[in-house]
Amino acid sequence: MTDPLHGKAALVTGGSRGIGAAIAQRLAADGADVAITYARSPEAAQQVLAAIKAKGVRGEGIAADAADAAAMTALVPRVVERLGRLDILVNNAGIFFTGPLEQASDDEFRRMIDVNVRAVFLAGRGAARVMGPGGRIINVGSIAGERAPFPGLGLYSMSKFAVAGLTQAWARDLAPKQITVNCIQPGPIATDMNPADGPFADAQRQMVPLGRLGKPTEIAAIVAMLARPEASFITGATLNVDGGMLA
Repeated sequence: MTDPLHGKAALVTGGSRGIGAAIAQRLAADGADVAITYARSPEAAQQVLAAIKAKGVRGEGIAADAADAAAMTALVPRVVERLGRLDILVNNAGIFFTGPLEQASDDEFRRMIDVNVRAVFLAGRGAARVMGPGGRIINVGSIAGERAPFPGLGLYSMSKFAVAGLTQAWARDLAPKQITVNCIQPGPIATDMNPADGPFADAQRQMVPLGRLGKPTEIAAIVAMLARPEASFITGATLNVDGGMLA
């Protein structure tokens, strides 16, 4: 199928750059109308929207900070208002920081929960209310949601373990509605926030059996696969896309 997602409407949170931008553009290339959220980069969002529309589908940008509960609660209704429906939700927006347990602050704890967990819950709840049979919820977690590969990941790992847990529970909750819920857990991926020539790249490559960082398009390809009709029997799964790092 050249346009396996033709007629579908997708929402990608944090879709203005990096992995989110790659996912949004891949879903558009597969025929879906795509809405993206952004928080602080309207210029980057407009570039992604231009690339989406160049595929011959509709693209919508919505300013919504994942840390803002009211914005995330209103997000799905806004997408349905603009695109007419919602078939695919990709919970991609997230934050990352590290630090020793004894130095972690209450504010850091709250922000990690707000962005990486509460936003996923609010968007997922909204999607569950409007999606019909064949709906797809795809959460972007992390291999740190299965194992903490180096020190200082306490708060981040906690949040990504929660995403994996929500995925498995929601898969059961939404199975009667024929909505699938899956989680992709990336390993080290080369993005503008984690460049392949950055100060931490060599250390990351040494932990990856394939000897390189992944590409955002490789994550997008797995999202696109899970979004297709052929993936209707995959639900409650966590898929590691990490070059063998957790093998």
